[in-house]
Amino acid sequence: MRIAIAGDEAAREACFAIRRTVFIEEQSIPEEEEWDDADATAIHFLAEGADGPAATARLIAAGRTAKIGRVAVLPAHRGTGLGARIVAHLMSHARAAGYETAALDAQVYAIPFYERLGFAAEGPEFDDGSGILHRHMRCDLR
Repeated sequence: MRIAIAGDEAAREACFAIRRTVFIEEQSIPEEEEWDDADATAIHFLAEGADGPAATARLIAAGRTAKIGRVAVLPAHRGTGLGARIVAHLMSHARAAGYETAALDAQVYAIPFYERLGFAAEGPEFDDGSGILHRHMRCDLR
């Protein structure tokens, strides 16, 4: 499985197709909640193997913090460790770029997954507008 920055339009479209499948179709997140202005400036990452695109995530600069978001793995690739690999890849990229902290808003069910990767939950649960409860998480990259 290769994980890399989605460097061209085809790769970015593959990222968006994965997000459509996971968030809009599977989780019933309203389309207007899924797409935002950050898509234009975020660094999108794509994991793909011999059978095609498998996972995506994006990184948004917020001062010295790298905000990780839209982590999505297609059903056929869940349970393989790919989700952890793509998040670790983004964290490594952020660390190399000089970010001090990584942050994300995790769906509540995914908190243990992110804790295993070094993130700690902070603050109360909240609905990000999607109807799904989230919690803010942070990880020191230094």
